[in-house]
Amino acid sequence: MPGENLSRDEARERAALLSVEGYEVSLDLRSAVGGTDAGPRTFRSVTTIRFRSAEPGAATFADLIAPSVTAVSLNGRDLDPGAVFDGSRILLEDLAEDNELVVDAQCAYSRTGEGMHRFVDPEDGEVYLYTQYEPADSRRVFANFEQPDLKAPFRFEVRAPEGWVVWSNGVGELADGVWKFAETKPISTYITAFVAGPYHYVTDSYERVLDDGTRLEIPLGAMCRKGLARHFDSDDVFLVTKQGLDFFHDNFDYPYPFGKYDQAFVPEYNLGAMENPGLVTFREEFIFRGRVTRASYERRANVILHEMAHMWFGDLVTMVWWDDLWLKESFADFMGTFSMVEATRFTNGWITFANNRKSWAYRADQLPSTHPITADIRDLEDAKLNFDGITYAKGASVLKQLVAYVGRDAFLEGARRYFKRHAYGNTQLGDLLSVLEETSGRDMATWSRSWLQTAGVNSLTPQVILSAEGRVTELAILQEAAESHPELRPHRVAVGLYRRSPEGAVERYARAEVDVEGPRTVVGELVGTEAPDLVLVNDDDLTYCKIRFDEGSLAALRDGLGDITDPLARALCWSALWNLTRDALMPARDFIDLVLRFAGRETDIGVLQMLHAWANSALTHYASPGWREEGGRLLAEGALRELRLTEPGSQHQLTWARFFAAVASGEADLQLLQGLLEGTAKIDGLEVDQELRWAFLEPLAAHGVADEGVIAAELARDDTASGKRHQVRCLAARPSAAVKAQAWASVVESDSLSNALVEATIAGFAQSSHRELTAPYASKYFEVIERVWGERSIQIGMDVVRGLFPSLQDPRGTLEAADAWLAAHGAAAPALRRLVLEARDDLARALRGQACDGAGTFGE
Repeated sequence: MPGENLSRDEARERAALLSVEGYEVSLDLRSAVGGTDAGPRTFRSVTTIRFRSAEPGAATFADLIAPSVTAVSLNGRDLDPGAVFDGSRILLEDLAEDNELVVDAQCAYSRTGEGMHRFVDPEDGEVYLYTQYEPADSRRVFANFEQPDLKAPFRFEVRAPEGWVVWSNGVGELADGVWKFAETKPISTYITAFVAGPYHYVTDSYERVLDDGTRLEIPLGAMCRKGLARHFDSDDVFLVTKQGLDFFHDNFDYPYPFGKYDQAFVPEYNLGAMENPGLVTFREEFIFRGRVTRASYERRANVILHEMAHMWFGDLVTMVWWDDLWLKESFADFMGTFSMVEATRFTNGWITFANNRKSWAYRADQLPSTHPITADIRDLEDAKLNFDGITYAKGASVLKQLVAYVGRDAFLEGARRYFKRHAYGNTQLGDLLSVLEETSGRDMATWSRSWLQTAGVNSLTPQVILSAEGRVTELAILQEAAESHPELRPHRVAVGLYRRSPEGAVERYARAEVDVEGPRTVVGELVGTEAPDLVLVNDDDLTYCKIRFDEGSLAALRDGLGDITDPLARALCWSALWNLTRDALMPARDFIDLVLRFAGRETDIGVLQMLHAWANSALTHYASPGWREEGGRLLAEGALRELRLTEPGSQHQLTWARFFAAVASGEADLQLLQGLLEGTAKIDGLEVDQELRWAFLEPLAAHGVADEGVIAAELARDDTASGKRHQVRCLAARPSAAVKAQAWASVVESDSLSNALVEATIAGFAQSSHRELTAPYASKYFEVIERVWGERSIQIGMDVVRGLFPSLQDPRGTLEAADAWLAAHGAAAPALRRLVLEARDDLARALRGQACDGAGTFGE
């Protein structure tokens, strides 16, 4: 039988054969504490599955990844584990019509964030457990049929160390030393969950009177490690949770179906969060140990609401197979922002969406691995890599466009019918399109073919013809597509005309909505208006496209981007300029100049943080190597200037302080950072808390100012799990060949580090100022990646292959090496080849950008 990588064809065959009536799972987690870690630490997992077969006498398999299996019985018949278990599958032959499978196994605790993750808190020695399964890691915890369309109810029971509390999807009770949980509704295996340990736990409740007069009561809980309890602002978590529950009940007309609603903030988490019904898990970095900006709270609120939307889109109604992953992720991404803007204090969420979230989509949609929103997912490795900017952010952008196309009321009524029609079931694209056709009266098949079933992003450029009197005689929108994905799509867009007022502000004075069709669309409504300084196609961000500018608009932006008063319009212009830079149509130094001149006037803190990230990326990847040093000096000077000018104690000051640390390299800059750490220097209003101390320490380590002793002293100040991650990153950031060799070996040649420490080590290793030090590892990378991919879990494999790709080395030489590897490894795992191909494409794009910057050309 094949190994761990379940294929779509196998899943279809098994779904046609089986229907699952229920699971009973018993775990003994008492082995999580005590003992030693010599060899894999394991726990006992006993699973009983009751299922039916459409073909008595047929054969199938159950999924289980475990070090050993003690016993297997099928319909009372004992099977030899050595004969039927191959490490990932259990062969089941001669099925009856009604079947009962019992599997007694020793499953392994994880250090990679997959399956049953075990974490030892360095601060107090406490042990914490949690599970993470998507797309297919519940089989690391109990035997099952690991595919989303074989839903079933689950009964769980857990034995845990004395004094621990255990949570699962249903309400749990401790009786005679065993935690027993209420049976779940029919759900997929990948959204079952456990959290166990001495967590700090806070409770609240949500109540609502439903339309039929009944009262809905939802117990709320939130938890984190004890070491983070003093930082845990659970009141704000509960506030956003209740606001979200109000919004979704107001709009979905389907009461929350999973009883309680716990939210666990857990350590060493690979994702942002996971929508396990009744027990949502989040990365604990959403508990803020130091001062953060409003953007961080907005991001947390968005994730809370994204996961809550999944209770309906994904948990109640689930895709048949990972081809239609977008059915849950695109909707949750869209509804997360939609609900946040309408129900919480974060009313500018669409600005963040336009500036931040969509940039992720634009990048993904221009990679050679781009795919339609409804993707072709052949197997689980494909599925793992498709949790990407297309499935999430492009899908959400397209849904935003769909709302403009069919109308809000029709869209929400379609969602309501979808939930009621398919509750506890599995769906495909056609199921959603059919209800939207019913509610909107629109031809959804044509819309779907253009937006969901083709890949690539269109560019929209204004073309303006003026009369001698300075009025618009014609304004057209030109639509273009890449040669590789030539589809031209229908776009509902707003076109905004902007000009400078006598007071100096750049404001919109005319707006028209139009349906863009084909290569050229005339906007008749704007004929006769006064000549604009700036034409903004896709004003208000109604569609998904790359915005381009005519020459007059570009000149206006160079002169007065910071004078645009509308924050969304300003954010859209910044995003468009960044796309020009990435597309080698604007020199990186010109983009950096715009940031230096106008970012200090940016009022939206999330946009400012994106500008800092883009400017740093422009310098690192797109600037000509000969200008890079000067560009770094200019960015550091500009960051320090803004840091000193910004209002003391403001979130903008904090953001500029972090950016200054990220770009500081000169002796005076490093001396200032060192002084701020030691208390010998001061900037009015800037509180250097522990998180900011680590942000200042990393560049000092990277430039050889802070040695191992200084880093050790900082860890002594902050001897916590977070402090340990920072320490590991700073140690790997030191400018020493021996340090780089040690960091490389710890990640590539050993699997002793946890997922969080692998990530920290890679981040420290790959310093942009250490190109010469890491040059010897360019060739080594291509020698080891196939072995690493085969030996490590897919999550760690992805971290290593992405994080250690030699993107900072000689671009042409690295491109040739990547091409040679791809040519010689045609039989390598498709997911591995995809990662290398994506990294190669990013590097080729960087090389084009460097050529543009070196030539100093700016224009279409």
